[in-house]
Amino acid sequence: MEHFIKSNPGNLSSSKEVRDFYERYPYPGPLDNLDKYRQRPDDRQRKLADHFLYKPHIPFTEDSSVLIAGCGTSQAAKHAMRLPGSKVTGIDFSETSVNCTLKLKKKYELNNLEVHRLEIEKVNELGLKFDKIICTGVLHHLKDPDAGLSALREVLKPGGAMQLMVYAPYGRAGIYMMQEFCRLAGISANEKGIHDLTEILRSLPPGHPLEKLIRDAPDFLHDGSIADSLLNPQDRAYTVTQLFELVKNAGMKFVRWVRQAPYSYHCGVMSQLPVKNDISKLTQEEQFSAAELFRGTMVRHSIIAYRNDDPSGTQQVSFKNDNINIKNEWLKYIPIRVPETICITDRLPKDIDAAAVLINRTHAYRDLILPIGKSEKKLFDSIDGIKSIGEITDGINDNMNNESITDPAAKFFEQLWWYDQVVFNTSEAGNN
Repeated sequence: MEHFIKSNPGNLSSSKEVRDFYERYPYPGPLDNLDKYRQRPDDRQRKLADHFLYKPHIPFTEDSSVLIAGCGTSQAAKHAMRLPGSKVTGIDFSETSVNCTLKLKKKYELNNLEVHRLEIEKVNELGLKFDKIICTGVLHHLKDPDAGLSALREVLKPGGAMQLMVYAPYGRAGIYMMQEFCRLAGISANEKGIHDLTEILRSLPPGHPLEKLIRDAPDFLHDGSIADSLLNPQDRAYTVTQLFELVKNAGMKFVRWVRQAPYSYHCGVMSQLPVKNDISKLTQEEQFSAAELFRGTMVRHSIIAYRNDDPSGTQQVSFKNDNINIKNEWLKYIPIRVPETICITDRLPKDIDAAAVLINRTHAYRDLILPIGKSEKKLFDSIDGIKSIGEITDGINDNMNNESITDPAAKFFEQLWWYDQVVFNTSEAGNN
């Protein structure tokens, strides 16, 4: 498989070189305070949303085993604090990162956390299997990402889920240009090099592809961020097609994007394109590739994947009546709001004829807002994470023929799902 590689072209760095880099420049920067990650009153709702994002068809449980592969300085500790009922294991090849995590474990008495200095390719040495694996921002720094992902697949339990995040090429064009500039100018990952590079970045001419990224990410000009982004000895990025190939070659299968609205022709400006119908006829992978090219500024891809021998389908949420023996199966879905969603009802733009606008605050694209009418807002306000769609519609329309609201309700709840406003608990639907 030919990857999109921009750093050290033709000269892949050794694991030792990358490890030594992270010993000197741990990323993210070490933390000594995790108080904001303590349990909050709304944590159960957050846990439900997180669980059913990964496994909509499996009943919720807090007792699970989680691997943070490439845990950095604090990622595993954060998960252990958020998930006190789960067993969290963190691995990283950097002694600096492991020691930072161990300090947090001791400070916050995280007895549900284990940390090991271990390369991802050797994860089987733990002798453990996991319900969930989270590997974000790691594979694209490995000498052999295929081997790394294959190793993770082997320690994922049958029926488990994996979250992966890798760099995307088009939105990182400015980064790769500056990486090449550093190579030509002889800028190295040391104190002087980072100082010089900071001044250079402040002097970028207007319109440089890196200008917007720096503006939108205030932490970019911190030493650790500059080193990780521009001076990393190994860095590659994946188009949608290359990512799908990476997943397939490792014995995995794509299930969904963590945030799917930016990739969907159902959402935002893409739903208004004159070629929408043509895009809808493409394969799923081609649709996503078209969205990546149309958006043009994606800097990362985050997906959820299963083992390829998992009997669970890759499309577990459906509002189609594919099973003639189970009509309107979706009425049994239980919608759960994602914690990042907000409902705005005041000071709406005059050109928007709506009772409210729904926004997922993690979306980077401003067109991914969802205006809703008064009847739709009643449905949305009734979402409590307990009632099914059928129970919600019955409660609102006691005096109406249920058949008269079936199609509009299906369309609305499917739209909420595409726009990343809800996830569904589908464990009561069908034969589950």
